[in-house]
Amino acid sequence: MGERVVAIYPHPDDETFGKGGALALHVKQGDTVTVVCATLGQMGRNMGKPFFANRESMPDIRRKELDAACHALGVTDVRLLGLHDKTIEFEDPERVAGMIFNIVQELRPTRVYTYYPGHGVHPDHDALARATIQAIRKLPPDQRPVVYASAITRNRIEACGEPDVVLDVSSVFAEKIAAMKAHRSQSEASMKRMEADIEAHPERKEEIEAPFKTERYWIYQVS
Repeated sequence: MGERVVAIYPHPDDETFGKGGALALHVKQGDTVTVVCATLGQMGRNMGKPFFANRESMPDIRRKELDAACHALGVTDVRLLGLHDKTIEFEDPERVAGMIFNIVQELRPTRVYTYYPGHGVHPDHDALARATIQAIRKLPPDQRPVVYASAITRNRIEACGEPDVVLDVSSVFAEKIAAMKAHRSQSEASMKRMEADIEAHPERKEEIEAPFKTERYWIYQVS
C-alpha cells in the first residue's frame, strides 16, 4: 500500500513551484495525493504578461490554473479552504487549524508537505504553515504524519540547518514544467525567459534547467 500524501499551501502555484516534482513522484509511484489550497490568490500582483486577468476575473482564472497544474502532476483530489488571499494571518488560528485538522483526520496522511513556519516569504505562507502544525499537533503522536517543510527565506540555512531531504525530480521534469506553465498568470513571463535562454544558449540547457530538477525539504519536528 502506498503513502497517503497531503500538500497544504495558501496559494495556487505554491503546490507546483519548488514542490511539484515531489508530488508528481508520489503519483508516479502509486501514492495517493491530495492538494489543499487555502485561497485563490485573489490579490496576486501578476496578472499575466501581457495582462489577461483583473481583480474580478483572477479567482476564477487561478482556480482553473490550479486544476490544470494538478492534472499535469497527476493529482486528482484538490480541496479548497475558501480563505482570502493576504488575510490568513488575520484569521482565528484555531479556526484555520480546525479546518486543516478535519482534512488530516479524514485522510490520515503519512506525509504532509507545507511551508516551514517562519521561513516562507509571504505572511500567508507562515500563517498557514503554523495552522498546519497546530492541526497535526492535535493528533496522537503515533498518528502524526511526517512533515516535509519548504524553507525559502534567505537565512534558511543559518536558521534551520542544511535540508534533510534533497530530492532529484529530474524523472518528472516534464510534468513539473507542464504544471508551472499551467499557472500561466504567474509563470508565463519566466517560462518564456527560460525558453529564450535555452534557444539562445543550447549548450547551457542542462544548467538552465538544473534548478527545477532538485527540491529541498526540511523535516519539521512536531512536538
